[in-house]
Order: sequence, then structure tokens, then C-alpha cells
Amino acid sequence: MRALERADIPILLLSGGVDGGGKGEVVNLLLEWMDPRHIQVRAMGVPTDEERERPPMWRFWRALPPRGKTGVFFGSWYTAPIVDRVYGRTRGAELTRALAEITRFERMLVDEGALLVKVWMHLSKKAQGKRFRELESDPKTAWRVTREDWANQARYDRFREVSERALRDTNTAEAPWTVVEATDRRYRNLTVGHTLLTAMNKRLERRRTPTVRAAPPPPPPIDARNVLVDLDLTRSLTDAQYAKKLPRAQGRLNAASRHKRFHDGRACVVVFEGNDAAGKGGAIRRVTRALDARSYDVVPVAAPTEEERAQPYLWRFWRSLPRHGRFTIFDRSWYGRVLVERVEGFAAEPDWMRAYREIVDFEESMARAGIVVVKFWLAISSAEQLARFKLREKTPFKRFKITEEDWRNRDKWSAYERAVCDMVDRTSTDVAPWHLVEANDKRWARVKIVETLADALEKAL
Repeated sequence: MRALERADIPILLLSGGVDGGGKGEVVNLLLEWMDPRHIQVRAMGVPTDEERERPPMWRFWRALPPRGKTGVFFGSWYTAPIVDRVYGRTRGAELTRALAEITRFERMLVDEGALLVKVWMHLSKKAQGKRFRELESDPKTAWRVTREDWANQARYDRFREVSERALRDTNTAEAPWTVVEATDRRYRNLTVGHTLLTAMNKRLERRRTPTVRAAPPPPPPIDARNVLVDLDLTRSLTDAQYAKKLPRAQGRLNAASRHKRFHDGRACVVVFEGNDAAGKGGAIRRVTRALDARSYDVVPVAAPTEEERAQPYLWRFWRSLPRHGRFTIFDRSWYGRVLVERVEGFAAEPDWMRAYREIVDFEESMARAGIVVVKFWLAISSAEQLARFKLREKTPFKRFKITEEDWRNRDKWSAYERAVCDMVDRTSTDVAPWHLVEANDKRWARVKIVETLADALEKAL
């Protein structure tokens, strides 16, 4: 009840272990001991077609409990890496990478305030075989033992070897494993219940999970040069050049979007960031004109809703990832944490500092799943922004685009410039590089964006 009263702690219980260890029995008992109205039980079986078309962690992100709720997972993010390695579908290096990704994911959950309790219920090979035979001997429980269970039992030694490695590599200070001897049901049940109760009491003793402080960003260069200052904002196109180049680029983009390989295992995420009034909306419209309206979604990112604030920061972006053959276009994105939230003080320094690593992990997960990630920063000069602001104020049908917040942001131009340079430095990777677009001339910017997107898709295909 104390956890419910706090309503700011999501609790995650991972019920793992060998087949026959009693994971389901323990969960049923916990539902009797606790208020089941506030518990979400997630039995993550074989991925659906929809789930297979996204990164492996997508379905777990969607299943996370909000603050104030408890999520019980059996069949968690450990199942696939362990089973795939046992059956030889992956190599040791792939298991290492998957476990490292899991460790970072769990650290992020804890940093976001979650209580993560991981319990592994263990049986010896002899005890497991005995448990299977007991279940099969009773017609009421025989259904619980499948051919797959016996096939896994034949590989018991290999499962133990791989599982031991998984537990060892992911047994961290913020998310430790508790291994429970499951031969005796009463001992098992009491141990799991006591483990969960102890963890909840310790978590409730503090108001907020302490966040590890990170090293501050490096100071600005003494010569005042940076990636934005070095852009040539005078680059432009004539009307004739624009009329010739844009349709050609849109044709290339359209052809790539209809390519068989794109629909058979690829998708695309396009990120638009930039200065206020830099022309993101106009650029997005030039991109979408080259695409089938049924193949894309445009996601405008504003302040998070109450539902979104009850989840980890990246949750609302994970759930918008596209299926194969589709585009998701973000008008502003997850980079808000290291831009506006950093500059305006909406996020504490340790939170926006760790966001760089979490963002890179997110984009690498997309790339491994076949999603082409293309990121644009539209840059304009301070003088050009001022001219566009004034034009918006004078033009009735554009006046809604200019707000008091836009004017306040202008007063923090230097702080935003510094944040953008740090963002590019820390999150421009081989799989998801930043493309800086000189946007003082809208025609130049629009053509460059469509051409760059077409280049990225053609290269991926």
C-alpha cells in the first residue's frame, strides 16, 4: 500500500528460471498477496509478426508499467538471447552484445526511478525431470509439460552454462539477481515474497533513486569555432535550379520507398530538429510529397502528456517506430532532453547527461533492426530568425506560428548553440550521423534534405 500511495515508483519483477521451477505458481501467489488491480502480468511468448518487424526490445518497452503500478514479466528480455544461444542460432559475440544492451536498459529503468527485482528459480537436472513427471502423472496438470520442455531438458547442461553467464554478466548493483532454490515449493514462495518485500521497503526509504553524476560537457573551444559557426549559411538555389533539382530528388526518394528490399526488411525514421523558424514544416512537406500517404506517419513532438510522464523518457518514441516498408517522421524528437530540457532546466544535469548514451543505444537498436535513421539539424542565423519572426507577426495566416516562448528562446541563443554542438558531438554515429543543413535559403535546405534522405535509402538498399 505504501508503494501505491507514493504513486511515483514503477515496480518490475522478472520471474525467470528453468522450466518447471514454478514461475507461474509464484506469480499466482503474489497476486493473492498483493492488490491485483495494480499489477500487470506480462507473459512474453513468441514474437508476433508485428513485433518481429521492430527492434527486439520494442515489445518490452510497450509493456512497461507506469509509475504507481507493478509489472510482472515471465518470458522477459532474457529469454530470447539465452534460448537462441543454446540452440546455436547466435554466436557468443551476439550474446555478449545482447547482454550489454540489457544491462544498459536496466540501468536506464533504475535511473528513471523504477524498482527492478530479478528472481531466478533454479532446479537441478534431476529435480527438473522429477517435476515434469509429477506434472504429467496428474491429468489436471499434464498440459503444463510440453514437447518443448522435454527438448529443453535434454539440453539442460547447455542451458545452465548459458544462463549462468547471462546472470553473471547482468548481476549489477542497480539490478542484482536473486537465485532461489525451487525444489521445495514453500521455501521458494517465501523466498521470492521476502525478496520482493525487502526490495520495496528499501526503495520506499528514499524519495528518489539517486542518479549517478556524469562528467560535465567539455568547455567551449577558446577560438569560439564550432560545427554551426563553420556552416556556410549563404548557400542558395535560384528558382530555376530549385524547380529542376527538387522533382529529381523526390523521384529518387519515391523509387527507393517502393523498392522491394525496403518492404522486405527495412523501415525509415527521419528526425527533424533545428532552430525555431528554420523551416522544418516546409521541409517535411517536401519529403511527404514524394511518398505514398499510406506509407508514413508524421509525429509532432510537444510537451509530454500525463501518460507519457508516467513512463521512462524514451517510451513515447519507442512506441512510434515503423513496421517494414514504412516511414516515421519526427517533427522534433527525443533530442528535446539534451536541448530544451537542458537549457530551460526541465531536466537535472545528470539526467540529460546520461541521455546521450541512452539515445545512442536507442538509435543503434533501430539500425540493427533494419531501420534507416536519418537526422537533420536545420540551421539559420540569428538575423534570419529575427526576420522570419517579424514576418510571421505581420502575416495573419502565419501568426499562430510565433509565440512568447519563441522570443524567450532567442534570448538564450548562445546556450542553445552550445547544447546543439554537444548533441552533434556526442550522438553523431556511423549508423545515425547528423546532417547539418544550411537553411537560410529554404530552397537549398529542402533540396539538400530530400537528396540526403534518398542517398541514405539507396545506400541501405
